[in-house]
Amino acid sequence: MATVATDTVALTAQQELVRESIRDICSEFDEEYWREKDRAAEYPTEFVTELADHGWLGILVPEAYGGAGMGTAEVVVMMEEIAASGGGFAAAQAIHGGIYNSVPIVRHGSEELKERLLPAVAEGDVAIQSLGLTEPNAGSDSTSIETVAEEQEGEYVINGQKIWISRVDASDYLLVVARTTPKSAAEKRTKGISMFLVDIDDAVDAGTLTMRSIPKTASNAVHAYELWFDDLRAPADNLVGERGNGFYQLLDGLNEERLVIAAECLGLGELAIQTGVDYANERVVFDRPIGMNQAIQHPLAKAYAELQAAKQLTYSAASAVDEESGRAVGAQANMAKYLAAEAAFAAADAAVQAHGGFGVAREYDVERYLREARLTRLVPITQELVLNYVGENVLGLPRSY
Repeated sequence: MATVATDTVALTAQQELVRESIRDICSEFDEEYWREKDRAAEYPTEFVTELADHGWLGILVPEAYGGAGMGTAEVVVMMEEIAASGGGFAAAQAIHGGIYNSVPIVRHGSEELKERLLPAVAEGDVAIQSLGLTEPNAGSDSTSIETVAEEQEGEYVINGQKIWISRVDASDYLLVVARTTPKSAAEKRTKGISMFLVDIDDAVDAGTLTMRSIPKTASNAVHAYELWFDDLRAPADNLVGERGNGFYQLLDGLNEERLVIAAECLGLGELAIQTGVDYANERVVFDRPIGMNQAIQHPLAKAYAELQAAKQLTYSAASAVDEESGRAVGAQANMAKYLAAEAAFAAADAAVQAHGGFGVAREYDVERYLREARLTRLVPITQELVLNYVGENVLGLPRSY
């Protein structure tokens, strides 16, 4: 069966090596593996362990701390390949946090914290897979968080609630965002927010952290949790960066992460296109392959074209981040995420439609791709908020929220 071209962007020698290395690992986990993980709602521990053992969770950790010391462009290649390999968005999301939750420590953590944790992250011995940010009353408006951290005798005592926190069951540490200054007393709403590392096992054993799994269907293999903190104690040494500036630490690196999310959407879309094309070539109705029909061809071709446009923007912006030392790429990063998510959804929808009634049968996978593609239009930022950003910051229109 013909393979749909996905290598349409020129890669550096290092990026090509990343792609081939990741492809080799992914080849050990076939479609049935991912199908079963989704069906059983089971975290892909074997897959994540394999990547961790090869040092890929430390791709952004500096070489000085035992990591690979690579950049955004390499992570984009890595995550696109993982999603396109058969695992889809769920496979990429299974390790996404493990890569990006170390970035605040790399950029803002104390030297003691870096030396204590980063080598273990790079080796795959310690996982920081979870970011505790979202709350029932604070979704897209992160400055409205109500979880508080009060300093008491060399510790921070944390109280509050979080929701939709992913991969807690696969993490050793939780990166918690809490208010150290009440919003009413803060200089401005973005100030007075801090970040802490919490040892999950210690907190659960102490009875200060309670969690509940949230049933969902979009990405079954990666679990989300609701968390409650009840006088949870975190050592002062586990404060990440400067007290009160946690919101800005979150924003630092956000553009790069948007591009990686875009890459995960690209991989999912490519996977859906390939699956749809394979079926359209194989399925014979009225003595001819259904792929001969323009009603099948055109949606797949249109989605492929849209994926390639999003891919060009994603890779161009990723190169700009790495080559120009922090050049502002906010517009490109947000637009890349928007376009890639829309294209991934169109690709998955076309693949489902090409399969006809089998499109909603689990054994053909495309219904999972569609569920996951729909999720990409919501997380980690909704499409509407991306358009708000572009409207205000690119087009110069009045702020709408």
